[in-house]
Amino acid sequence: MPRISSFYGIVIKMYFDEARHEGRPHFHATYAGEEATFDIDNLELIAGALPPRARRLVLEWAQAHQVELRENWSLSRTHKPPRRIDPLA
Repeated sequence: MPRISSFYGIVIKMYFDEARHEGRPHFHATYAGEEATFDIDNLELIAGALPPRARRLVLEWAQAHQVELRENWSLSRTHKPPRRIDPLA
C-alpha cells in the first residue's frame, strides 16, 4: 500500500486494489499501532480508530487536501501509483 503522506507520526496510505468498503473513495491513516479508514468525500470515519488528537490532525490534513485525495483515488482505480501529498504544516 503506497504511502502518500506522513506527519507527526501519522502515516497516510491508499491501496491500489481494495475490495473492502464497497468501493467508497477512502484512505487509511495509521498512528501508534492504530489504523483508521476515512471516506474522502465526507471525511467520515469508515472503520478503525485513532487517538482523538491524531484523528483531528488527519481530518485537518484531509480537508486541506481533498482534491488531491480524489485525484489519487482515481489514479489508484486505474492501477496507477498515487502521488505524494504534502504533510500537515
